[in-house]
Amino acid sequence: MKRLCAIAATLLAVAFTVAGCAGSGGPGWITLFDGTEASLANWDRVGGANWRIENGAVVADKSTTKGASYLVSKNSYKDFMIRAEFWVSEDANSGIFIRCTDRNKINSITGYEVNVFDQRPDPSYGTGAIIRVAMVKNMPKAGGKWNTYEIYAKGPEMTISLNGAVTVSGQDSKNPEGAIALQYGKGVVKFRKVEIKPL
Repeated sequence: MKRLCAIAATLLAVAFTVAGCAGSGGPGWITLFDGTEASLANWDRVGGANWRIENGAVVADKSTTKGASYLVSKNSYKDFMIRAEFWVSEDANSGIFIRCTDRNKINSITGYEVNVFDQRPDPSYGTGAIIRVAMVKNMPKAGGKWNTYEIYAKGPEMTISLNGAVTVSGQDSKNPEGAIALQYGKGVVKFRKVEIKPL
C-alpha cells in the first residue's frame, strides 16, 4: 500500500510538472490573480488585513482586526488544479484555503487549509500540510523566498506540491465545492500569481 501511494505521488508530481509547462495562459488555465490591481476584482476582502499591490504582488503585513484575514474568490470551484506563487517572511502564518463553503467564515472546518506556517508549534500540520486531513513529514520551509504551491483536488482526493515536490496526499469529502481564500495571519505575506484549471 505504501508503495502504491509513493507511485501515485510520483505520478502526480510528474503531472504537475507537465501542467506547469502549459500554464500561464496554457489550455484550460484561468488566471485569478496576476499581480495587478485589476485582477483583485476577482476577490472579496474578509477581515482587516492591509492588502495592497506592490511590485507586481498583493501584499499584507498587518491587520486592524483580530484573527486571520482573507482574499476570497468570487467564484466557487469543485475539481481543479491550482498554481500559486507566494512569498512569506520566516515568521508568517498564511495559507491557501480551498472549497470554502462559507465565504464569511473561513477555517479548516468549512474548507481545507493548505498551510504556510514555518514556525507552527506542531510542525506536522505546518507548511505543506492540509490541516485536519494530511500531516507533513520533514516539513519544508517557505520563508524568505518565492515559492510555488500546486494543489490538486478531484473528488475526495487532494495532493499538494511545494516547489515541485509532493508534500502530502489525503482524502476527505465533507467539503466538495467552494471558494478559494488566500490567508493573512501574521508576518509578511505576498501572492504574485494564482491560476486555476478546472478538471
